[in-house]
Amino acid sequence: MADYDLVVIGGGPGGYVAAIRAAQLGLNVACVEKRAALGGTCLNVGCIPSKALLHASELYEEAAHGSLEKFGITLGEVKLDLKRMTAEKDKAVKELTGGIEFLFKKNKVTWLKGEGKFLDAKTIDVGGERITARNFVIATGSEVAFPPGLSPDGEAIITSTEALDLKAVPKHMVIVGGGYIGLEMGSVWRRLGAKVTVVEYMPTITPAMDKEITAEFAKILTKQGMVLKTGTKVTGIKRKGKGAVVTVEPAAGGELETLDADIVLLSVGRRPNTDGLAVEAAGLKLDDKGRVPVGHDFATSVPGIWAIGDVIEGPMLAHKAMDEGHAVADNIAGLNGRVNHAVIPAVVFTMPEVASVGLTEEEVKAGGAPYRVGKFPFMANSRAKTNRDTAGFVKIIADEATDRVLGVHIIGRMAGTMIAQAAQAMEFGASSEDIAYSCHAHPTHNEAMKEAALAVREKPIHI
Repeated sequence: MADYDLVVIGGGPGGYVAAIRAAQLGLNVACVEKRAALGGTCLNVGCIPSKALLHASELYEEAAHGSLEKFGITLGEVKLDLKRMTAEKDKAVKELTGGIEFLFKKNKVTWLKGEGKFLDAKTIDVGGERITARNFVIATGSEVAFPPGLSPDGEAIITSTEALDLKAVPKHMVIVGGGYIGLEMGSVWRRLGAKVTVVEYMPTITPAMDKEITAEFAKILTKQGMVLKTGTKVTGIKRKGKGAVVTVEPAAGGELETLDADIVLLSVGRRPNTDGLAVEAAGLKLDDKGRVPVGHDFATSVPGIWAIGDVIEGPMLAHKAMDEGHAVADNIAGLNGRVNHAVIPAVVFTMPEVASVGLTEEEVKAGGAPYRVGKFPFMANSRAKTNRDTAGFVKIIADEATDRVLGVHIIGRMAGTMIAQAAQAMEFGASSEDIAYSCHAHPTHNEAMKEAALAVREKPIHI
């Protein structure tokens, strides 16, 4: 008999959800995790610690730069205690990773501490111990990818992991890559006093986003003081004393420029973490990007082996992995697990936040079908106006013939929370009229969603 009904390899968001859900469905489950704490990259060195620092740095900037004075709040000298800020971040991480360990115990999931690798399709090795199972879920996540010829040294040239634990605020941070992670970490250190320069090879930051949103986003970040060098290629990074020199040139070719930096953050993306798994021993083959090919039910070509999260095709997002973890556990237990990959929201947790779900206007236009767009600025939203925080807008794209919502894009303080309404509406196949004629509480930021939906048919009330 097999040791377990299911062994999940990886204790990150996808893996721990799969393990807990399968245990809830009555399976005998173990989870392999090599870190000292559960939760994977997200809880340990990703989503959670970065959000803790983003929140703390936002509070610091508000207090230190006099933005509270218009509300009648005048403060004395504001000092930054970076050590204490970092400690509070670490406390939040410990609480949440400890919470996952508690849930494992509550649901009788066995934590196999160590690194797993396949010996055959029904057996893995964990720290020298042979473990057998009827099913395996590969949920090993992703790791930082590096630009060709560039690599970190952990001191002046770093990854997002080290950027969470800097001991001092750098004078100048150069970020290679204008994606979500780089912009979030750049926002933290800019607020705390660093000069931040972002170098992005593509013509825009966050190049996969709706272009209208991206343009507004770049304008706001520039106004905040971030230097954005888009359409720019890094040709080399060399250490210089305690810092580094970054050499750049226009992506299309041109004159070289050098940037002196205390810290260089390499943030060009992530790659599937499949090294060391020995998947070939189980009869699996990876694709050309190192991912595990799966079907709609997350089953691989080998019976009894499944895969989810960052190791399969799709955006590398924790909430995508979590939904897939729930679905794959259902499928293994004989239920009908599914994930609608057309409706996966994405959020950049800068200030303002940027959130999107569904198709961009560029993607809709490329599809050829007629469509309509409705927009509403937060400048005309009563709650945003009273909070004196009116940057950004809501944009809804709907099919012209059916009025079905195809995509929603938001830039604004509450974007990350507001996008859930859009995702739920799209999951139910809502039309813009459905959103427009749903009663929204007043005064809330979400009224901007209602007004943007009204604007799809050119009937907004408050503009």
